[in-house]
Amino acid sequence: MSMALTGSEGPGSGLKALHERVSSVIRGKDDAIRLAVATLLARGHLLIEDVPGVGKTTLAYTLARAIDCSFQRIQFTSDLLPADIIGVNVFNSETREFEFRRGPLFANIVLADEINRTTPKTQSALLEAMNERRVSVERTTFVLEEPFMVIATQNPMEYRGTFPLPESQLDRFALHLRLGYPSEEDEKLALSEFKDFSEIESMGPVITGQDVLRMQKEVDAIRMDESVLDYIMSIVTGTREHDAVRLGASTRGGQFLLKVARALAYYSGRDFAVPDDVKEAAPHVLGHRMMLRKQTSITDAHRVIKDILEKVPVPV
Repeated sequence: MSMALTGSEGPGSGLKALHERVSSVIRGKDDAIRLAVATLLARGHLLIEDVPGVGKTTLAYTLARAIDCSFQRIQFTSDLLPADIIGVNVFNSETREFEFRRGPLFANIVLADEINRTTPKTQSALLEAMNERRVSVERTTFVLEEPFMVIATQNPMEYRGTFPLPESQLDRFALHLRLGYPSEEDEKLALSEFKDFSEIESMGPVITGQDVLRMQKEVDAIRMDESVLDYIMSIVTGTREHDAVRLGASTRGGQFLLKVARALAYYSGRDFAVPDDVKEAAPHVLGHRMMLRKQTSITDAHRVIKDILEKVPVPV
């Protein structure tokens, strides 16, 4: 099957349109956009971390608005409560019964802006939804509509008023991105073509939620040779045995590494995954799941993964 990001027909046309829409707003970050879209296709959730003002929220907002499905933005603050996210039972005086009023979590794409500015108790309100695509309120379970994706942004921990995400919360994110500053040329272009959020919203969607579901199924069908699967296992095992690591990647990390590698293969127009897909995904999928003996930033974890990738034999 042909999946290249060229032409106007076939499965690649919608993917190409989505990438072009986001890249028209976020200049000079094609690799980050590729990984963000791959996370969506892998049915994962995305965590974007960086200093304020480099486009974290803009990337998340543009990606969400480019898809014709329900979208909610939650601004996380220190006084936000779990009920503000999930919803609450309200007594109806006419029917004399409690009715559940759904919170902003009941959307296809949920932007959790500055997620680490709220307390761990409120952060944990997302756990069940991110892992099981459902929400339990008292004795009632509500299934969330597919596609469902949480895109969270967070500021570095050295900034004031931030709370670290618990390991269990971090493990729910398929991929962790850092945008960094753009090149001088791209930043100049971003200044001259600045788009505010009203302009982004007026651009309209380029694909539908059904398009996303179709592409996700096509990603599931991407072939992965046994040797590539063994390669993934060796990398995950390497994170647990490295001298610099106190706690290695989880089994869930290995599962998402496989899923994102398949999505990157689909992005490249192939119906099979190769070791290079795994190499591209590994730092961003496994880095935030590792606890190092001495760690000051996520880049330390990326260095360890680079070391592991250099030592693990690449299958032919």
